[in-house]
Amino acid sequence: MKKEIIFSLMALSVAAAGAQTVYDATAIAQKELNGTARFVGMGGAMGALGGDISTIGTNPAGIGIYRSNDAMLTLGYSVIGTESNYLGQTAEQNKYRWGLDNAGVVISNKIGNHTALRYLNFGFNYHKTKSLYKNMTMQGMMGAFDNEFLSQTHSMAQQGTASAFDYGRDDLFYNNNAGWLSGLGYQGWLTGKDEETANSYFSYIPDEAFGYYGARERGGIDQYDFNISFNVNDRFYFGFTVGAYDVDYYKNSLWSESYGTDEGYDVNSYNRIHGTGIDAKFGVIFRPIETSPLRIGLSVHTPTFYQLTYTTGARLISDVLMEREENGQVTTAMERYDVNTLDYLDGRDMDRDFELCTPWVFNASLGYTVGNYLALGAEYEYEDYSSMKFNYPDGGEMMWETGEADLCMKGVSTLRLGAEYKPIPAFSMRLGYNYSSSAFKEDAIKALPSNSINTDTDFANTNSMNTFTLGIGYRGSLLYADLAYKYDMYKSDFYPFYNEMGDYLVTPEATKVTNSRSKVMLTVGVRF
Repeated sequence: MKKEIIFSLMALSVAAAGAQTVYDATAIAQKELNGTARFVGMGGAMGALGGDISTIGTNPAGIGIYRSNDAMLTLGYSVIGTESNYLGQTAEQNKYRWGLDNAGVVISNKIGNHTALRYLNFGFNYHKTKSLYKNMTMQGMMGAFDNEFLSQTHSMAQQGTASAFDYGRDDLFYNNNAGWLSGLGYQGWLTGKDEETANSYFSYIPDEAFGYYGARERGGIDQYDFNISFNVNDRFYFGFTVGAYDVDYYKNSLWSESYGTDEGYDVNSYNRIHGTGIDAKFGVIFRPIETSPLRIGLSVHTPTFYQLTYTTGARLISDVLMEREENGQVTTAMERYDVNTLDYLDGRDMDRDFELCTPWVFNASLGYTVGNYLALGAEYEYEDYSSMKFNYPDGGEMMWETGEADLCMKGVSTLRLGAEYKPIPAFSMRLGYNYSSSAFKEDAIKALPSNSINTDTDFANTNSMNTFTLGIGYRGSLLYADLAYKYDMYKSDFYPFYNEMGDYLVTPEATKVTNSRSKVMLTVGVRF
């Protein structure tokens, strides 16, 4: 992977040490198809059809379709698979997980048969917006560019040069001008200082690097929606939802390089992002022709305003051949260095607070019914991830991170299709499909500010996602049950780091990663 440098990646300095990246923010901002088994079985394409509590988070007017009270609970079982292929070397990781995907209630209040306002409804729904469970590994030779070996140690040296900081100081992990990755490298004798140029650093790579990467991600985002909706003349439906979000995401990663000289190092990085967010959603459903079953839905979601904390720590262990002179004799011996941020920070991790503003979301949908036995839905959604904004807790803009969103991200289009067929009134069969385009530009990279406290340099540019769903359902006079199966699949190009080589940004060959998720969901509920 080779890209011309058209701007200085590392020169920008900010008031406080940088932490989060656009890759972290996108993982939080993007949502996945989840909710009741009926909603998932129809691919979520119910924005204009309504009548399911999960529409509370896509088109709030869908709650206005209700004419009775409803309470439900959804459980899910997931198999998350990751298969990586780097230069023909494949690795596969799977994760199995049970979860509570949805719990909600709708209270429907009939106003009258002849009044303009027919129903006033209220809804509350909890659901898992995003599950971030994932394991991944890859390994192989990192290669070279222009007769120079590729290595993460180049990233360490270029960050040190950009920050122009003296990494020999003991307080480097407290100092807002110091980059942690370069500090680890210098203290571990993986980089050195050019004595002829003030605070300029070079990397020490004795041979082509064999790299190993392993990561374990956990956590997710919980969403709590509160809704009020209106049915006007059984033809116009309006809804308003306030959403509250709880974020808790962990990532533990290891990057290891070993060389033919038996030298090498490991960097263990621990990251956590946690906090809360809030947004609002407005929606309308209407029948343009009173006697027609065609419905049109429109909705808009404000950005989600997150207040988040980034918590991080790192440890580097290096084995380096060192020359020692004693009594006029020069000897060479393997030395081990152990650099742990906890040792510098009194046994604790570093916290950095920040604010994230996600994109606006615009949604348009169509719904059509044929008698009481067939329902068809289609939905289009758009959000521009290049518009994400980052701010410090005091309200000041984080220019580096906001600028990276504009450089690396783009708009995402999502198409949802769904159908429900009832061969008999009490039994339903459902099919659904989703397509979402990629949020990353082709040449997106994970660039760290010169004073970043990030020590994980890996990043993955995801491609488009396809989701296939099917489901069945039973409706009794009081109780109902729905079962759905969902299969998500998307591919991504993974890179453990990038190096700045003259006028180019260079990475090792892309690791081709196939990400998949199979999920079975069961909803049980009562309408009364």
